[in-house]
Amino acid sequence: MSDAAVSPNQAPSPALADPRWLVPLSLLAMYVIWGSTYLGIRYALESYPPFLLAALRFAIAGTLLFVVLRVRGVALPTRLQWRNAAIVGTLLLAGGNGLVCFAEQSVSSGIAAVAVASMPLFAAVFSSLYGERPSRGEMAGLFLGFVGVVVLNLGAGLSGSPLGAAALIVAAIAWAFGSVWSKRRDMPKGPMNTAAQMLCAAVSLIILGLLHGESLPAHPKWSATFALGYLIVFGSIVAFSAYLYVLKTVRPALATSYAYVNPPVAVLFGVALGGEHVGPFDLAGMAIILVGVGIITMMRTRKA
Repeated sequence: MSDAAVSPNQAPSPALADPRWLVPLSLLAMYVIWGSTYLGIRYALESYPPFLLAALRFAIAGTLLFVVLRVRGVALPTRLQWRNAAIVGTLLLAGGNGLVCFAEQSVSSGIAAVAVASMPLFAAVFSSLYGERPSRGEMAGLFLGFVGVVVLNLGAGLSGSPLGAAALIVAAIAWAFGSVWSKRRDMPKGPMNTAAQMLCAAVSLIILGLLHGESLPAHPKWSATFALGYLIVFGSIVAFSAYLYVLKTVRPALATSYAYVNPPVAVLFGVALGGEHVGPFDLAGMAIILVGVGIITMMRTRKA
């Protein structure tokens, strides 16, 4: 992921293509960039309304990715794949990310990231509906994780904003159900799946924004627009490309390790750059949730 340009006829340097370099760099991008997007959303919300902010992000990122894939000759999704991408994109990106944007109007970015970290807990519950019964170890992780969610809601970060807290829990549930449901459906292949979901989610988010009475600002702050650009380029394209590379190169447990790293990174960004405050209940809830998620992941890795 070097900034240096590579001409179309010039092969990338073997050193740059070496997984020993690319895997750590990709992991670092996932940890730092995705951890920072929560603060980026907070800055963008200074001018842009929540649902239309997410709509702009995914419409632009999805269009750019879609055009690049088509130029490279990637096939269009089938009608069934478009339908499934619309359902999953609405759940993951409109329900998941859109509600996070909505919640961050009243909840700090760090606490939002911690609440979203509960997603694997709900995913384990939904998986059981498809016959994937949790083991005793997974049940222990589920119980511990949900205790962490309760503790987190006792903290000042969420207790002062019941609507924001509810939005974050629904966001985690929507993301979890969409993730589990998509595994059993015919989805577009590779990055085209992401592009299709982004484009479909943008439509859903525009509808949500209009129903919410939102409109785009006539004169947005430059800092808010810069934050939106950061979310588009780095949050939706660079970090996700790094994730795809890591996912096909290393063990799934390492590829999904961002789920543990992003919450504390987001909290650090919020405290250091956003002037946010994190209380003892917030920190305790984060620790308990991450331990619970870690137990579930470890148990499932052993199964695999």
